[in-house]
Amino acid sequence: MALAAVMTAPNYPVELQQLPDPVLEKGGIILETIYSEVCGTDVHLLRGHLGGVPYPIIPGHFSVGRVVDVGGNVIDIDGQPVQTGSIVTFLDVNETCNNCWYCLVAKTSTRCPQRKVYGVTYSSNEGLFGGWSEQIYLKPGVKVVTLPEGVTPKRFIAGGCALPTAIHAVDRAQIQIGDIVAVQGSGPVGLSLAILALLSGAGRVIVIDKYQNRLAVAKSFGVDDTIAIDDREPQQHVERVLELTNGRGADVTIEATGVPIAVKEGIAMTRDGGRYVVVGHYTNTGEILLNPHLEINLKHIDIRGTWGIDFSHFYRMLQLLKGNRQQEIAWERTISRFYRLDEINQALADVERGLVLKAAIQPNPA
Repeated sequence: MALAAVMTAPNYPVELQQLPDPVLEKGGIILETIYSEVCGTDVHLLRGHLGGVPYPIIPGHFSVGRVVDVGGNVIDIDGQPVQTGSIVTFLDVNETCNNCWYCLVAKTSTRCPQRKVYGVTYSSNEGLFGGWSEQIYLKPGVKVVTLPEGVTPKRFIAGGCALPTAIHAVDRAQIQIGDIVAVQGSGPVGLSLAILALLSGAGRVIVIDKYQNRLAVAKSFGVDDTIAIDDREPQQHVERVLELTNGRGADVTIEATGVPIAVKEGIAMTRDGGRYVVVGHYTNTGEILLNPHLEINLKHIDIRGTWGIDFSHFYRMLQLLKGNRQQEIAWERTISRFYRLDEINQALADVERGLVLKAAIQPNPA
């Protein structure tokens, strides 16, 4: 039996349950979980904000573990055999068909109707398919990567799901050398976006958030300006971005808040002819009112959505975590605290209230 943290239904405390050990299939892998994470998606799952979730589930969609058993000859994405004792991670997205219009014509596998996600769209009744568990079962066909030299399990989980999500958003933003980039939100995704903007050659990076502790972390990573949102002066942060950009606005603004009004504000702080990228709205949090003439057409602005990741973003994250020729990014500093499985409800509460930047789960403490 394996101990797992099970989310039985929305708005109910997560329960610890003993679940059967997985039955190893040919091509399958059993992991002993080293780390998983709690991210904003898990809070959305707790609050029932995502449709089609087959509760009860074991959350934890980004994880790293030690191989304890392998069903025959399994190779990782680099063509190396997966062996007992290896430290590996895996793409949480699974069962993309590579046979539908989205996969083959649109080249947008994140919209494949067959797509399933560990920790989100597998029920705990089906097996150990989430990271908040002592063990994780990787089904045959799951895309596995052995952690490269220089990437420790702690370093990997510090990047977590936020870093490949940010890589996808930065691809969409097409940041050019010298661009002024404004990032709305300094949670794990927003902080990752700010760091990637710096690495992409941005001339100035501005980060906006309501939490001073998060802004302090962003500043410590080298961003040029941080702006705190003041609810008493709702337009103050927009005006400040305009001040910092000679009244024009940012060349690129990227939203990573999940707050509807942030989209209207983000468009206002983006220059005419600039690019606005939305990545934070993973769930339906409501609508906003836009004037198509004044806020889109007259501004000649390019608005781009970003949904999920594919394997390329995941793999490139690992290459980035190996190190950078210019500097060594201390990704581990993004982890605020490690939690045991029996502390999972506290971890969720801390993330929801913004008390921590990144919460990591350690199901098998040493």
